[in-house]
Amino acid sequence: MFGLALKMLFGDASKYLMLVAGLFIATFLIVQQSSVFCGLMTWTTATLKNVGAPIFVVEEQVSQINETIPLRDTDVARVRSVDAVRWAMPLYSGIQRVRVSDGSFKTIQLLGIDAASFAGAPTRMIKGNLADLRLPNTVVIDTLAVQRLSVDPKHPIDIGSVFEINDLEARVVGICEAMRSFTGGPFVWTAYERALQYTPASRKMLSAVIAAPIDGMTAEQTAAAIEKQTGLKAFVNHGFGENPKDFNTSTIWWYVRNTGIPISFGTTVIVGFIVGTAIACQTFYAFVLDNIKHLGALKAMGMSNFRLSLMLLFQSFTVGLIGFGIGLLATSGFAFGAMENGQPPFVMPWVIPVAAFAVTQFICMIAALLGILRLSLYEPAMVFRA
Repeated sequence: MFGLALKMLFGDASKYLMLVAGLFIATFLIVQQSSVFCGLMTWTTATLKNVGAPIFVVEEQVSQINETIPLRDTDVARVRSVDAVRWAMPLYSGIQRVRVSDGSFKTIQLLGIDAASFAGAPTRMIKGNLADLRLPNTVVIDTLAVQRLSVDPKHPIDIGSVFEINDLEARVVGICEAMRSFTGGPFVWTAYERALQYTPASRKMLSAVIAAPIDGMTAEQTAAAIEKQTGLKAFVNHGFGENPKDFNTSTIWWYVRNTGIPISFGTTVIVGFIVGTAIACQTFYAFVLDNIKHLGALKAMGMSNFRLSLMLLFQSFTVGLIGFGIGLLATSGFAFGAMENGQPPFVMPWVIPVAAFAVTQFICMIAALLGILRLSLYEPAMVFRA
């Protein structure tokens, strides 16, 4: 029975290819756009990944990491005074302009960390020594900064190279790997006091306080203690999940609620679903109509509607599986190209291909249902009528 179903399916090459093409387009749009959206949301939390502190203490109105409302310098001591805190260090985070050797200006994400403890320092150093940040006018840059700040690609910026941040000298003493920022600028680390010198002066300069819990307490418990004793807002830094007190989760939901990014990507996903459904349903229904006499003959020879329905379901499942596989293969090719170029961001959690497979099979089941309804109304006697 199933072998006969496949012969009928592959025998009509034009409709078979049309079915596969429709499901391929649906799969590619759904998986590719969803993965780029997840990658873009990951970029919004790049500062959290690159700093890596367990707890971020920020001003009470802050709800995402890229939104900076300065704190008072005395807030560091207030956080340190909480019994549940093992250590607390200042952090500066801000967008600054860099002047390179040819006189052009570039935008960077400047991070100022404590020079004594190096809390918030990059963890994946490629070149240089992190301890050299204690020297005057020194910075550590990421690999993206090497590309963006190099005037001549054949002679990229390296250890010992010099550029200017707000007309002050910055000498490179280290190169590290870091996640790319949502703003597009590379990350540059320096000492906290030096970051304040690089930044135009204002009354309050402290962006956040990073902290860690004492032994025997979780980050959530320590964050709650900080909020209770200081009145500041304390976020944990675990990763995207269901906890609204996680800075990653809060940041991503802020972008979902306040930007048009989800609508843009969601519209493309919906278009992929509609296109796949329209092509698959129309083509599969035409396929059933073209083969209705053969199916009617089988029905006249005693094959039940149930078995004929199984044949149509098997045909639709096969087409859906092939179309999904080709779509996922094309998406993988796109992903390799994106990783090679560094953009667009591409992150594919396991739930995306699973959901896409379920959607494609749902489309196929709708198409098969239309064919089953048409077949159920077909009388076997029609086969023998002239």
